[in-house]
Amino acid sequence: MIVSLDHIAIAVPDLSKAIERFMNDFGLSFDGKEDVVAAQTTTAFFPVDGTSIELVHPLAGGGPLVKYLEKRGPGIHHICFASDDLDADIERLKEKGYQFLSDEPSLGAHNTRVIFIHPRSCDGVLIELNEQAPHDG
Repeated sequence: MIVSLDHIAIAVPDLSKAIERFMNDFGLSFDGKEDVVAAQTTTAFFPVDGTSIELVHPLAGGGPLVKYLEKRGPGIHHICFASDDLDADIERLKEKGYQFLSDEPSLGAHNTRVIFIHPRSCDGVLIELNEQAPHDG
């Protein structure tokens, strides 16, 4: 079941400049960066009261985000919903006719399992679903 809005991702051409803007101009707390090799992005995190803003930038100047920025420019890239049972949500949404960008979830930031719903299934909005990895303990 989808349980919350996990984050809003913003595609940025200059990650350092965008990090400075969110920290200095907007006063948000910077929670670090992470390279997400599977998505070929570098992501910067800004927690905001129960959700977060994630700045996404092409990792090492490559990957699909480069073409996205060239075609659409910087701006909101996707929204992400947290799921407590990603496999069940995928199955349920496939039965309703939703199309996904991949057949299976992949590894996302913070060791989450992620999958993206094609924008044509959601009024032009790219939607990510993620599920936290189980904690050892």
